[in-house]
Amino acid sequence: MSEPIIQVEQLSRRFGSLVAVSDLSFTVARGEVFGVLGPNGAGKSTTIRMLCGILRPTSGHARVVGFDVEHEPERVKQHIGYMTQRFSLYEDLSVVENLWFFAGIYGVERGRRRARIDEVIEHAGLGDRRTQLAGTLSGGWKQRVALASATIHQPPLLFLDEPTAGVDPVSRREFWDQIHRIAATGTTVLLTTHYMDEAERCHRLAFIFSGRLLDLGTPAEVVARRGLAVAELEVDRSLEAAELLRARSEVDTVSHYGDTLRVATRGGEPSRLIAEVLEPRGFTVRDYRVIRATVEDAFVSMVGDQRPATRAA
Repeated sequence: MSEPIIQVEQLSRRFGSLVAVSDLSFTVARGEVFGVLGPNGAGKSTTIRMLCGILRPTSGHARVVGFDVEHEPERVKQHIGYMTQRFSLYEDLSVVENLWFFAGIYGVERGRRRARIDEVIEHAGLGDRRTQLAGTLSGGWKQRVALASATIHQPPLLFLDEPTAGVDPVSRREFWDQIHRIAATGTTVLLTTHYMDEAERCHRLAFIFSGRLLDLGTPAEVVARRGLAVAELEVDRSLEAAELLRARSEVDTVSHYGDTLRVATRGGEPSRLIAEVLEPRGFTVRDYRVIRATVEDAFVSMVGDQRPATRAA
């Protein structure tokens, strides 16, 4: 097997008394789409900034594309692409002018810049907008230009920090198609997100909470390790029913979807709760169906374990 493109060992970052990242260890294989998942303030962006050579670790080690992030940060920066939700395009330049600018910044050879720009414009579907000013583009189209700019130099590793925040659902789906097309060409992608449906699209996930790694694996592995059984039931007096169900120790989460309750349990199927909790109190359950546990279910469950006083609503 080839050497991992990212190797992280006991990586930590402190800001005074605040521990933003604590003893993270993981590897990312070449060609993976690797997701770092966590709530706001979990340490995701701090982790990416250290791996990009932008922020120096307080302790620990990391190698990215074969270079040490602490001692060779400029070498790291030369071999990666980096895009954030606040990626700044030059709004008074056209799409193609932005791409020319970033091709120069990233050191694309002058003799092949035009061919490379034409290539990324075609792959991103920007042909009809190549002369349009970036400032007049919608959020989804700006995102396409930003991704094209971050990959104009064909980096072996691409970092995406909350890349789809504030983008409409259709544009998000199209963006993910682009991510997997990029990965299929051999570029490794590491991204942060708090969208659970996006996490399902990654090859592997790292769950981070309060700067610590809670779990690591494929989406299926992470979900399976939580041991959750999930069901949806349509019930009258759903607010009251939810409170009664949350009082049971085996109930992990209860969520409202109109009059439908989504119930996740550990240690048994939710069906017996109907007979033991709801039916004796006169609740009418109109429908009951077992459904697949998701990454979101696993994530909420993990966070709930870290906040024992919190019950998901």
